[in-house]
Amino acid sequence: MVISSKFTKKHCLKLKKIENTIYIRNIDRIFNKEGPIENIVEVNLYYKGYRKKIEIDIIREQKWVVILDIL
Repeated sequence: MVISSKFTKKHCLKLKKIENTIYIRNIDRIFNKEGPIENIVEVNLYYKGYRKKIEIDIIREQKWVVILDIL
């Protein structure tokens, strides 16, 4: 699960620094030009009466806002 840093800034979400930086590669195996993942954000996910606290990795300046995985 990933979220755009632009979205976190716009909505004033509190960032949490991670211990180990995560270097990500694109599908072509080249490192992502936006750099590594250095922060996460903790949010509550609500769906049809279900609630779960999750951590989402923050990636700098993407065209998309949030990508969620199946829980």
